[in-house]
Amino acid sequence: MTGVTVPEPRVTVRENVALMEGYHSPQIDVRVRLNTNESPVMPPQAWLGALQAAQNQIAWNRYPDRSATKLRAAIAQHEGVASEQVFAANGSNEVLQAVMLAFGGPTRKALVFEPTYALHSHIARLAATEVVAAQRCEDFSIDLTHAIDTLAAERPAVTFLCSPNNPTGTVDAPECTDTLLAEVTVLGGLLLVDEAYGQFATHSAIGMIDEARPLAVARTYSKTWSMAAARLGYLIAPSWVVAALDKVALPYHLDSFKQIAGCLALEYHTEMSQRVAELTKERERLAVALGSLEVQQWPSGANFILFRPNHGDGQKVWEELLERSVLVRNCASWPNLSGCLRVTVGTKTENDAFLSALSDVLSEVKQ
Repeated sequence: MTGVTVPEPRVTVRENVALMEGYHSPQIDVRVRLNTNESPVMPPQAWLGALQAAQNQIAWNRYPDRSATKLRAAIAQHEGVASEQVFAANGSNEVLQAVMLAFGGPTRKALVFEPTYALHSHIARLAATEVVAAQRCEDFSIDLTHAIDTLAAERPAVTFLCSPNNPTGTVDAPECTDTLLAEVTVLGGLLLVDEAYGQFATHSAIGMIDEARPLAVARTYSKTWSMAAARLGYLIAPSWVVAALDKVALPYHLDSFKQIAGCLALEYHTEMSQRVAELTKERERLAVALGSLEVQQWPSGANFILFRPNHGDGQKVWEELLERSVLVRNCASWPNLSGCLRVTVGTKTENDAFLSALSDVLSEVKQ
């Protein structure tokens, strides 16, 4: 057939992936960027100097330590667990992916409590796992009776509990974790507690880790360690969980530079703790200031605050803030968060700029 181009047959995208949208958070050049819960300050200068010196010792022509032995040992010492109970990966998202590759899959289910971190569902579906969503209460707490009924009916292989919860900031009580873990244990599942913001909360589930309990806790270097650019996260779990994750991780998935950076960062625990304390104090100042504006806000145990304008449309408020070079997260697409926005706790200067811009916007939209 002259002049006619006949397309060659091509492989089609997996059916459930074709229906998905990728996970995206806007990266826009603005004066005040408070949308992705990053640390507002750089790592300690001493850490940067030590890292620059250490990189000169890397054998760049050789593969990295496949088992990340030194990094796992350093994390284990920091968290008070055994090295065999630590799995490290490229950000906590790769940790979650490894969990779903090992314990999810066709014929299996994952349970989430909405609204919550969107990557829990997204990664589960990428691993061909059916996602079951239980709804949180109006205050974003978990109705344990409803949760227990859902667990019994759906029997998920993996149950996600995000505490502090993103994007609401809710911190689940230890009794909630205890109850869910007991039910998950009976059903032969795994409870994964996502503590990406755990250092900002008053308690952690890491102390509950035990070889006999199907409990895993994910954490990240991106927030309190000021290392979002490094993409480094880890899981604390029974050794049998970690052994399963090692089977699904790609060979040499953690490069040598990242392993060194992670080890060195843990030597600056005092500086990290001081930053957590400062950001927590600034979070409370921000909450008080928001309390004087015409918005609804929710208590937060993380480094961000969820709020909803009392007047106008959340999308309009987001756009007007952006016009003033202030970027926050529009959470309207999350379940049950119509009109909601989320602001990361920044520096005092950044927070003041946000509050000033928000005050101006709210005055305009009310008119």
